[in-house]
Amino acid sequence: MNHPITLPERATRLINQYYARLSTRLRPATGFTYQPEPRSIGLSSSGQQLLAGNFLFAGHLIEAPDAMIWDLPAPSRSFAEELHGFSWLDDLAAVGDREAARIAQAWTFEWISRYGRGRGPGWSPDLTGRRLIRWINHSIFLLNGQPPEASKSFFRSLGQQTIFLARRWRGARPGLPRFEALCGLIYAGLALMGMERHVEQAMSALARECERQIDPKGGIPTRNPEELLEVLTYLIWAASALSSSGRMAPAEHLAAIERIAPTLRALRHGDGGLARFHGGDAGLPGRLDHALAASGVRGRIEAGLPMGYARLHGGRTTVIADAAPPPKGRASLSAHASTLAFELTSGRRPLIVNCGPGRNFGEGWHRAGRATASHSTVAIEGVSSARLGAGRREGELLGGPSQVPVRQAAGPEGSSLHAAHDGYVATHGLTHARKLRLSPDGAALAGSDTLATTSDADKRRFDAAMDSAGLQGIAASLRFHLHPDVDAAMDLGGKAVSLALRSGEIWVFRYRGRAELSLEPGVYLEKGRLKPRATKQIVLSWRLFDYASRINWSLSKAQDGPGIVRDLEAEDGMTIS
Repeated sequence: MNHPITLPERATRLINQYYARLSTRLRPATGFTYQPEPRSIGLSSSGQQLLAGNFLFAGHLIEAPDAMIWDLPAPSRSFAEELHGFSWLDDLAAVGDREAARIAQAWTFEWISRYGRGRGPGWSPDLTGRRLIRWINHSIFLLNGQPPEASKSFFRSLGQQTIFLARRWRGARPGLPRFEALCGLIYAGLALMGMERHVEQAMSALARECERQIDPKGGIPTRNPEELLEVLTYLIWAASALSSSGRMAPAEHLAAIERIAPTLRALRHGDGGLARFHGGDAGLPGRLDHALAASGVRGRIEAGLPMGYARLHGGRTTVIADAAPPPKGRASLSAHASTLAFELTSGRRPLIVNCGPGRNFGEGWHRAGRATASHSTVAIEGVSSARLGAGRREGELLGGPSQVPVRQAAGPEGSSLHAAHDGYVATHGLTHARKLRLSPDGAALAGSDTLATTSDADKRRFDAAMDSAGLQGIAASLRFHLHPDVDAAMDLGGKAVSLALRSGEIWVFRYRGRAELSLEPGVYLEKGRLKPRATKQIVLSWRLFDYASRINWSLSKAQDGPGIVRDLEAEDGMTIS
């Protein structure tokens, strides 16, 4: 299901179509000024699926052997955008054999035939930038064995798309879409004959966007770690293209790369994946480490709260927590009500996770994944710490925490985080406070979660909420979502949960407080899959009758397994810059 197209979106689409058709009347490019080096990386396994006729885009699978990709019925707008962005070309190039080249060439030249005159949904600045980079990256793959007339049409289309971008990059939404558009314009302006005049404008505009959109600590307004990785990747590609052509990227451009890389390192779990917050997934395997190595920024991890996240590290264990208010306004369209939620990875094995982004599985899952209950934190029954907007602000996150005091410490007893948020004050008069302490060896995480009133006004709100509940108490739950690879079982007569990782490690969850412990079904929302993965969640449930209530809990490693050596070897062999 897609959101209906709004009037502003319809107007933007019409403007894009006007300039797209206008650009096709102008003088095209005739060839490359230099042979560009491929930079984008695909997955051979995904390419093999395409060759078999299995088209998996935006959570939808269409099985159509021997089908022309442009004949597929697009079940969603996101599906169509993935087709027209041509990122799938990376996967076919990763296969690299004669059949993959034949298919890639057929689909690309058919796009030129059907849509090259400014038609179709692919003529938006961000998709055009994304598509240009792929066509230029894989030009040898696409042109090998083609007759002169095909090469002429290929360069004509590249030039026309470049001219469109030069006129319409401002129409891209600030953030990742505009970075895609401008980096695509730089890439094409450098590589194509007759397009050099667009480079300086694009360089200056990109430098301004780096200053506006990337904060002093290397974060972006959406607070989406996976989106930040995409931004870094495009900036690296553009800087490399400029360097290859004998130019230097502006200082603002290079400084943005310098700021982003340490922040992404702080958001990296031991398995090489990113923390999954605010609409971001873990990222393709190896993608983060490849970008960090290519950035040339060595070794440093951003201290403090990079992009609003706190990192605890001990031994082979990493804990990453959301320790800031959620994004606001248009930057919050994919944001989650996840304040104070955390994820925990032991070595290369995720243990505690958040459910993740559900957009690819439809609007229902998208909304569900954004709720507080889909994160490893405390939720009041039926209420999230921030709510979803409607009407003109549909999809935005509203009314979330505005005050999130944080205190971090590190010492002989390990690293700790003390934080709180006021997301439930307006509805129930309650402040959520969370304490986390990770032991130096990473074998134990101790936590406590408190819901309490902090003023007389809060007590009056709490009393009103109690009256509305018929004096039956305020229902609350503390959830720990488990990765699907974790085997969980109740232990100690229902007073603990035993958690077995595939490495052979055994962790045990225990708690103290007036709560009921249960092990319930859960879901893991992961990009690139047809449906949510089934998993489990540890749930502590209780009712509040007083102005303060606290639950103490712990996760401790009870056993290392034989797989630990294998995990360590794999981790040590990774490229971590």
